[in-house]
Amino acid sequence: MKKKILVEGMSCGHCAKHVKEALSELNGVTSVEVDLAAKSAILEAASEVKDEDISFAIEDAGYEVVGIEVI
Repeated sequence: MKKKILVEGMSCGHCAKHVKEALSELNGVTSVEVDLAAKSAILEAASEVKDEDISFAIEDAGYEVVGIEVI
């Protein structure tokens, strides 16, 4: 499973790292790539990760999810 997450509130490399760490802690996640310029993250997981769990992890880290799509 692969999802693209649009994230608002990231303004520097530290922000991108914080989002990557938050998503990496979700159960089943195998890789996360964050693109600061595109304000997005690509999450790959061995099993289904619920959009609600993704949103909660990012919002708990202090950022806003503006969209999630399966790619």
